[in-house]
Amino acid sequence: MIDTPLLLSIHDWDARYDDLMARDLVEAGYGGRLSRHLDGGDYRLNQLLFDNSAASLRLWNFLLTEEARLAAARADGHTLVGAMKDLGTIPVMAYALPNVTAFYPDGAWWIPCVMELSAGLLSIADRMGIDESFCPVRAMLGAFVSEAHFPIPDLLICSVGATCDDFSAIAQRLQGLGYPILWWEAVHRRQADKGEDSVILPGGFAAPVAQVDFIQTELVRIKQALERQVGHLLSDEDLLKGISVANGVRCILQKLRFISFTAPMAPLPALELLIAEMLAIHYCSDQAESLVVLQDLYDLAKSRVDLGLGHGHIDDARIFWVNPVADLTAMNLLETCGGRICGTEYLFSHALDLIPEDLPPMEALARTALADPMIGSARQRAERITFDMQLFGAEGLIISKIPGASHCALESEVIRENIEESLGLPVIEIEVPPVCDALRSSLKTRIEALVETIKSRRK
Repeated sequence: MIDTPLLLSIHDWDARYDDLMARDLVEAGYGGRLSRHLDGGDYRLNQLLFDNSAASLRLWNFLLTEEARLAAARADGHTLVGAMKDLGTIPVMAYALPNVTAFYPDGAWWIPCVMELSAGLLSIADRMGIDESFCPVRAMLGAFVSEAHFPIPDLLICSVGATCDDFSAIAQRLQGLGYPILWWEAVHRRQADKGEDSVILPGGFAAPVAQVDFIQTELVRIKQALERQVGHLLSDEDLLKGISVANGVRCILQKLRFISFTAPMAPLPALELLIAEMLAIHYCSDQAESLVVLQDLYDLAKSRVDLGLGHGHIDDARIFWVNPVADLTAMNLLETCGGRICGTEYLFSHALDLIPEDLPPMEALARTALADPMIGSARQRAERITFDMQLFGAEGLIISKIPGASHCALESEVIRENIEESLGLPVIEIEVPPVCDALRSSLKTRIEALVETIKSRRK
């Protein structure tokens, strides 16, 4: 039976949980009441609204138990690999090896939001010389120093070069504090020169063959370091199997995004869709279980669409959202204002595109890494956003600028101009800090204005 979609507070979820258990809900080992996570200091959950489905319950419990999962992996003798900044490439290699658990320490950037600044990670970063002029990912520095949120990885890997300046500075500060990092260079993706051979990358960008070859050389160094750390060779056959598993996650996410963005009413809320997309880059430290969680969400979304069920109203403003928000409550706010998500670009679209399985595996991964929207021109990124907005039928765009992030300084203006000139659609830019309570009223006013503009243009 598919229940009417509703948004529930975390305390309303207690009664909903009892109802589901009375109907013989079968949970994973990490299951349980959502409200129990408040005991661990995840106070922001009090301010969020959650989808009322069992699939949503599983998604949130999966997300909020990652720290315990990493601790268990360490206790079981797994090699822990901390992959930083590449967002979607290194974990594919790592999970192709036995007894390896890979994760993104970068994910600590949401801890100040989820714990409402109570963990003190930003204060630690301040004392280390990484102040609020930097992106909120500086919370990662505090997480390493406090050692309170994840085990210190056995191997730390970080991309550098054509990457976020803030992140590079923070990672360098980490190395200076005694956390050794294996660096690899991500080159700035460029157009091929006249007469120079080029290839099409996943997602549609093109790049010179010479750049693919260079990235492949860098990734071979990472592969060799992983092999040394684990004491096990990573064969092409095993790597191809790993790519196939990763593509399974990406494929179900593509289906989930398409059905959710194009349905007459939103089968899943914006917040759950955001969390679901994040699984593509880090798998919440369990690649196999992330596929099960996503399959549950897709099955739910399809059932709701087939039955004509969804959140909100059929006339809700169809909005494309660029960049992940530092405060998750902003996604609930969108729906409160009469909007719905119809397309996203959260900085890692290359982690959603399928990795080629008809190429040598290291070349396939090199092409995927080079497809990162953040290592090419802002104009290229804007063109992909434009294409996706047309594909999903979006009627407006929200660009959530990340406080302190160097890449947000001018890039958002390039995206805005491209959308306004190419599609003639309204665009707003907002800035969302890790806890946005003081700005909630002004954010609400701006989003409501965008929604009203979209609806007035339909007449």
